[in-house]
Amino acid sequence: MDELLHKYVNSLTKLNRGFNKDLGKAPHKPILLLSIIQLINNKEINSNRIFITSELLLAYRNTWEFLVNSAHIPNFALPFFHMRSEPFWCLITKPGMELIVNKSKSIKSFKSLKDSIAFAEIDKNLYSLLSENSTRGIIQEIILQTYFPSTKSNYSTISYTVNKLELKIENEILNEDRAEYQSHIKALRTTMDNDEFEEELFIRGGLFKKTIPKIYKNSCCISEMRIESSKNMQMVDACHIIPFSISNDDTIPNGISLSPNLHRAFDRGLITINQDYIVRISPTINENDSVFSLSQFNGKKIILPEKTNWYPSPESLQWHNKEVYCL
Repeated sequence: MDELLHKYVNSLTKLNRGFNKDLGKAPHKPILLLSIIQLINNKEINSNRIFITSELLLAYRNTWEFLVNSAHIPNFALPFFHMRSEPFWCLITKPGMELIVNKSKSIKSFKSLKDSIAFAEIDKNLYSLLSENSTRGIIQEIILQTYFPSTKSNYSTISYTVNKLELKIENEILNEDRAEYQSHIKALRTTMDNDEFEEELFIRGGLFKKTIPKIYKNSCCISEMRIESSKNMQMVDACHIIPFSISNDDTIPNGISLSPNLHRAFDRGLITINQDYIVRISPTINENDSVFSLSQFNGKKIILPEKTNWYPSPESLQWHNKEVYCL
């Protein structure tokens, strides 16, 4: 084992972990590391910057289900925050933000973490090791053997197993009607603690953002702009017609795909879509004649998904016409 690999293996096998006399040592940090390794392997993480994404949370929850057999609570914010005590992990705050901790010097909540942290950075040398198949495999095996010797055999099936939580939420987003989905959200709110519920909403929002562009074939439904990248980047946005904060609705009929400029215009009421799926431009705007003008889309019918039950909800569009559109 070369010197660099040995250095990081030494750190990764001596993680600072919380201890509970009834539950034993906390499994959270090694679960987070294994989740990051999965996303690097799948090319969903392609730099040493580790962002808080729905993909990472889903991987974290899925890995936890396969490996952890104690009664610990699978809180995501705790390991992401407390990994800063390890020599290879650095938290980068958002501009003008600072970390707010509680009396025990821990992050207050998932929301606090998400609001204050831009990303974490792992050492570039460690990222290089994790980017190589051979050394990534060695590190993964050592983490499994060190922290999960009794369940590590379960881990080999992860890459061949559908993430049940992801599949369940995707099915709800694609196939449930608004009332049924809202009922699910209400039920979750009564059964989960605040952090778990915030994480659940974050995951659902992330899957909504992935699913909407997909059913619109990665195109803006108004301009028809379509840009795809081999770097797993998306250039059209998933836009809630009625904001989730008001509707509690992540179902497909409450969403449309828009380019970023049209998304902003839609949210500000400078454009709307009527119940016949025709674009209307606000009479309040005054713009120059250019290829970027909003006026060029006035009267245009949007492109629609293949399935009629995925069409934008007339009720949601009517709400936007009435409550957001500037007359």
